[in-house]
Amino acid sequence: MFITFEGIDGSGKSTQARALADHLRKAGREVVLTREPGGSPGAEEIRRLVLEGDPDRWSPETEILLFTAARRDHLERTIGPALAAGQVVISDRFADSTRMYQGLARPDLGGTVDRLHDQMIGVEPDLTFLIDMNPALGLARALGRQGSEERFEDMGEALQSRMRAGFLALAAAHPGRFRVIDGARPPEVVAAEVASIADAALARR
Repeated sequence: MFITFEGIDGSGKSTQARALADHLRKAGREVVLTREPGGSPGAEEIRRLVLEGDPDRWSPETEILLFTAARRDHLERTIGPALAAGQVVISDRFADSTRMYQGLARPDLGGTVDRLHDQMIGVEPDLTFLIDMNPALGLARALGRQGSEERFEDMGEALQSRMRAGFLALAAAHPGRFRVIDGARPPEVVAAEVASIADAALARR
């Protein structure tokens, strides 16, 4: 089963992805926990290119190509082999993030994002958790980490607000795989809800 976590920066999705991986491993399942951009050696190299540096470092068109290249390598070397081996793959971000961050940044490029995905990726998650968060709170959390990968956070709260609205619209358009989770609650409460939903989904397979 392929499970992804999506949300604006600082929403807590990375924490919840790790928590779900721990929960499923304790239940005896084989789990691969990965992330995007990254998750394979080549994709991790591209990660440094797209997440560090000046906010205007790349045009939206170039970003789309970089993220697609990273995702293709990730799919070939990590996600695909793990799924073929019967493992559960949990990814912190996947194609929905590109649909939001690049597709919404330039609405005229939304079709390009979708076409590249269809041609080069062709895979959608079985289950996506959208960890929903107030943009101001999420941005404060993200910037509080004081890491080097803050290129998108540096674009400000207005972008985060657009991303949140976009993610919620995407979830409404694909209710079969999305579950919207209130990320403002204590992490352990969020983790318990996520684990319950994932357990039920896995039991149905």
